Amino acid sequence: MKITSPLSPVKILLLLGLCFFSVFVSAQKKNAGYQYHIRKAAGPITIDGLIDSAWLKTDSADKFAMVLPMDTSLATVHTIVRMTYDNNNIYVLAVCYTACPNQYMVESLKRDFSFLKNDNFIFFLDPFDARTDGFSFGANAAGAQWDGTMYEGGKVDLSWDNKWTSVVKNYPDRWVFEASIPFKSIRYKKGVGAWGINFSRNDLKTTEKSAWAPVPRQFPTASLAYTGSLVWDELPPDAGTNISIIPYALGGISKDYTNGSKTDWKKEFGGDAKIGLTSSLNLDLTVNPDFSQVDVDQQVVNLNRYELFFPEKRQFFLENGDLFANFGYSDIRPFFSRRIGLNAPIRFGTRLTGKLDKDWRVGLMDIQTGESNDATTAAQNYGVLTLQHRVFSRSNIGFMFINKDATGSSAPGNAYNRNVGMEYNLASSNNTFTGKLLGIKSFTPGLKGHDIVAAGHLQYLSKSWTLYLQDEYVGKNYTAGVGYVPRVGYNKISPLLLHSFFPKQGSVLTHGIQLLSNYYFDEHFKRTDNESSLAYIITFRNRSVFTLTGIDTYIKLLVPFDPTNTGKTPLPIGNQNHWNTIDAQFASKPQSLFTYLVEGLHGGYYLDGSRSSLIGQLGYRFQPYVNLSVNTSFNDLHLPAPYYNTSFWLVGPRADVTFSNTLYFTTYVQYNGQVKNINTNVRLQWRYKPASDFFIVYGDNSIPSPYTVKNRQLVVKWTYWCNL
Repeated sequence: MKITSPLSPVKILLLLGLCFFSVFVSAQKKNAGYQYHIRKAAGPITIDGLIDSAWLKTDSADKFAMVLPMDTSLATVHTIVRMTYDNNNIYVLAVCYTACPNQYMVESLKRDFSFLKNDNFIFFLDPFDARTDGFSFGANAAGAQWDGTMYEGGKVDLSWDNKWTSVVKNYPDRWVFEASIPFKSIRYKKGVGAWGINFSRNDLKTTEKSAWAPVPRQFPTASLAYTGSLVWDELPPDAGTNISIIPYALGGISKDYTNGSKTDWKKEFGGDAKIGLTSSLNLDLTVNPDFSQVDVDQQVVNLNRYELFFPEKRQFFLENGDLFANFGYSDIRPFFSRRIGLNAPIRFGTRLTGKLDKDWRVGLMDIQTGESNDATTAAQNYGVLTLQHRVFSRSNIGFMFINKDATGSSAPGNAYNRNVGMEYNLASSNNTFTGKLLGIKSFTPGLKGHDIVAAGHLQYLSKSWTLYLQDEYVGKNYTAGVGYVPRVGYNKISPLLLHSFFPKQGSVLTHGIQLLSNYYFDEHFKRTDNESSLAYIITFRNRSVFTLTGIDTYIKLLVPFDPTNTGKTPLPIGNQNHWNTIDAQFASKPQSLFTYLVEGLHGGYYLDGSRSSLIGQLGYRFQPYVNLSVNTSFNDLHLPAPYYNTSFWLVGPRADVTFSNTLYFTTYVQYNGQVKNINTNVRLQWRYKPASDFFIVYGDNSIPSPYTVKNRQLVVKWTYWCNL
C-alpha cells in the first residue's frame, strides 16, 4: 500500500515526540543563582576606558567559567565586569586581563567582526528574561564594535545596527572595554526589574572561551537558556519619547555599456523613521529607500539544480527580522524579504515589531513597490502579519499570514498569492531538546490541492551526542510568491547522528563521527534522489579542524538540467545518476596572522563522469588596520559529449582597511569563470557620528576576455541619525 498523505509515519512520530518532550520544558532557570545587582551611578561616567571613582562603587562580576576547550573549571584568563546606569544610559566596564603581555589578536577595526578570529568581550541582554530573544553588544581588543539582535534562544543577527558608544584602552597586562548604551536603543518592558544577562570572553592566545554564568561547551555562550540575572536596584527608567529620523541624500552616475544607453545621472532623497510606540514596540517607516551601500553577495560556483539562497542585508528589514525570516526551514521560507524590490523600486513601507509582553511578540509589515522600469512587472503590495506566543519555559507557537497583490492600472486581474501557516518551536529549559512542527497552506488563482507544507524535526544535543531527525512534505502546487522554496512536490527525510570523543590530554581536543542523509521522494513516496555522507571530524586544541567525508549521491532528474550550468543542452527528465565522492578539509587555527582553509574533493558526476574540486580561503592581517583575504575554487568536470571537459575558476580577493573604528575602506573583486564575469566593488565608509554615515561606493561588471566593461556605477551617499 502506497502512502500518499502528507502525515507520514515519520511526521506522526515527530508529533508524538514533541508532545512528549513538551512535558519537560517548563523548568527553573538553570543559572538563576548568578545575579548581578546593578545600582544607579554614584557620579558621572565618561566613556574613556579609565576606571573612574564612580565605577569603584559598583558591584563586580568575575570568576568566569571556562567553556572551551573544556567546561569543567574556572577560566585561566581573568575578567572583571562592572555595570551601572543613569536616567538615559546603561554603562558597562570590562577589564580583560591577558596571559601574554602587550599581545592581542584581532582581524581589524571593522565592526561586527568574526567571533572566533578576535580577542573579544561580548555580553548578552534579555530584557524580558524570556530566554528566547534579546540584544548583544561588545568589542574586540582593538575597539571594533559588535552589536546585534538575538533570536531563537542563542543566535545573533549582526546586521542590526543602532546608536551607542564604546572605547577600548590597551595596557601591558589587560585591555579595558567601556560602553554607554542608551535605553532608547534597546527594547524592554517598563516595570520589569530582573533581566537576563551573561558576559562572554574569547582569548585566542590561550584558545580559551569563557562566560560569567556557566555554559556547557556544546552550546554558544550566547545561549539565553544559561543567562544569569541582572537585578535592578530600582525599576529601569522609562526611555521617554523615542523617535528617530534617518534621512539620506544620494548622488550618482551609471552607464550600461552593453546596451549602449546614455549616462544616467542619479540624485535621490529619502529616509527612515523609527518610532518607539512603547519601550518594547517599535514602528519603522521608510520612504524611497536606497540600499546602494549594502555589501555585495559573495559569488559561488553553482552546480545545483535549484535556486541558491543569499541572505537579506538591507537595514530596513533587519530589526526583529527573525519574526519574518525564520518562520519555516532553510528551504521552506514562506517569506523572503529579498523578493521585495527585486525588479521594481520600493516606494514606501511600514513595519511594526516588538514585544507586547513577556510572552507575546508581533510583526506587521506592509511594503508598496512601483512598476518596473521596463513596465514588465506591475506594482506590488506585500503584507505580512506574524505572531509568536511563548509557551512552557522557552518554546513558542508562531502564526504567519502573507499577502502579495498586484496593484495599479497595469496589474492583471485576480493576481495574488497568499500563505497562512503555524509552527510550534520546542526548546527545553536547558536547550538539550529542540524541535519544530510546521504547517503552511498557499492560495493562488488556478491552483487547488497539493498546496500545503507539513514538516517537523526533533534534535537531542549533549556533549557527546547529537541526534536529529527532520521530515518535510511540500505539495506540487504549493506556491510562495514572496518566499524562498526552491523545490516543490516532494517528501524528504533527513536523519543525523554525531558522536564525539574527548581525550584527556594531547593535541586533539575532540574527535567524532557523523552520519548525515537527505532522502527525497515524490508525493507517492517513490525515491527521486538522496545524498548520504559519513564524516570524521577532528578539532585540535589550537582550534584548527580537520574533516574527512565520504559522500554517496543518487539523482533522478525531475526537471531538465545542464550539469555544467553554463547554458549547454540540458539532460532530460528521468535521467538517473549515481556516484561517490571523497572530500577532505582543513581549517587552520584562527589565532594566527596567516589563516587558511583548504578543501579538496574528487568523485563521480553526471553521465558516469567525474568532478574534481579544489577550494581555498587565505587570509592575512596586519592588525589592527589591514585584513587581506582570497576565496578561490577550481572545478574540473569530465563528461561525455556534448559536454566534454569543462573547468572554471572562481577567485575573489578582498582588502579591508580600517583606518580607525569609524573609517573603513573595502575593495572586493570577484572573477567567476562559470558565468564569465568580473565584478568589482569599492566602498569607503565614514561613521562621522554614531549610526550616521558617509559612503562612496563604486562598482562595475566586466567580461574577462577580451576585457570589456558591461556596466559601471559610482554613488555618493550621506545618512544622518537624528533623535527627536
